[in-house]
Amino acid sequence: MLSVHAAPTTAKPNIVLIFIDDMGYADIGPFGNTQLRTPHLDKLATEGMKFTSFYAAPVCSMSRASMMTGCYNARVSIPGVLFPKDNIGLNPDEITLAEIVKPKGYATCAIGKWHLGHHPEFLPTRQGFDHYFGLPYSNDMGHRKGYPPLPLINDDKLVETEPNQSELTRRYTEEAIKFIRDHQGTPFFVYLPHTMIHNPVATSDGFKGKSKLGLLGDAIEEIDWSVGQIMAALKEFKLDDNTLVIFTSDNGPSHRPAPPFRGWKGTCFEGGVREPCIMRWPGKIPAGTSCNQIAGNIDMLPTFAKIVGADLPKDRLIDGREITSLMFDPKAGPVRDTQLYFGGLKLVAIRQGDWKLFLNAPGDDTQAQSNAEDGLKGKPAGGKERGGRSAGLYNLASDPGEANDVAAEHPDIVAKMSEEARKRGAEIQEHKRPPGQHGAG
Repeated sequence: MLSVHAAPTTAKPNIVLIFIDDMGYADIGPFGNTQLRTPHLDKLATEGMKFTSFYAAPVCSMSRASMMTGCYNARVSIPGVLFPKDNIGLNPDEITLAEIVKPKGYATCAIGKWHLGHHPEFLPTRQGFDHYFGLPYSNDMGHRKGYPPLPLINDDKLVETEPNQSELTRRYTEEAIKFIRDHQGTPFFVYLPHTMIHNPVATSDGFKGKSKLGLLGDAIEEIDWSVGQIMAALKEFKLDDNTLVIFTSDNGPSHRPAPPFRGWKGTCFEGGVREPCIMRWPGKIPAGTSCNQIAGNIDMLPTFAKIVGADLPKDRLIDGREITSLMFDPKAGPVRDTQLYFGGLKLVAIRQGDWKLFLNAPGDDTQAQSNAEDGLKGKPAGGKERGGRSAGLYNLASDPGEANDVAAEHPDIVAKMSEEARKRGAEIQEHKRPPGQHGAG
């Protein structure tokens, strides 16, 4: 039952999307971590739904491009990771999550790591967000790597260089709560892409040395604290019953395991792309439930459109599907049965139902990491091919760790999925859209 102070269910819901950097599937309690204290995320899962087959992309920029546009990164031509030297970004002609909800009366903000272009024409304030506060790219891209000092931006102005990274999680959280407080009388969309837990990992003094897993564990526990602060603010302002809260990550952990899966950040193994995801919306999403259907961050744009009553753009192709049926019913059937895995701009693998096929031999984790890093640098992601044939078939239901290649036993499945991948890859190439070019026009 709604509290007497809650907004009526007919009101447009607020949306809070919390996006972590480099968080692996098993980094938090609801997804199997028993060493770290994540009580606020545990509660979020108890009050909401866990998505256990929720996909992102192997690395930062491509994942964020997919989420913002509802398209695979290859369709919007964002390869891998953008660096301070790069002159491309998310094309201003793309329609973002913010631009979907804004015409419906939503106040919008992005707080944290953007990583879809650092030039003025690519910043969040040019992509539908009313307010931006954060770093335009990864926190390791400052002067220590030979780049300019790391810039902290407020809206479109540089306000600090090389900010104290141990305070970023706290500062982002406070900025998000301020936005919620200032816009509690209107529907809002808060996009909170944390800088942590990307290297160099940092955390504030109150969390240092407190976890069982060193500095990384400390930073994860501070992220959990941040979630608790956001939820407490929603409750204080009588907004929590009419707010959709989504918690997920951009890619797998950096050079760490992501049990029960194989691989890590930069690979197209499940550990590199399958992410923890929790959604909470009282009265809509049934509490304490799980969904194992294929879903992912490319589904956020059509889902937001459905929730706020907005039309999807009709002048472009969107790869994602709206997943409200999955959100509202844990027994719902699949919304889409296919997931494509890209390394850079190259199609590396395809999943259909429980089957996953690598289009080239995936090799070991080290080789796959190298291949994906080539892809994110703009080179084709390749690896050893066996005479140009598809290779590496796994049944994710019986073999989630991708340990047993059964391609030889199922040539019919390999042939069918290879052809499907060929057709889908060709369609994306035929209808891909250009990135934004700095200085163009």
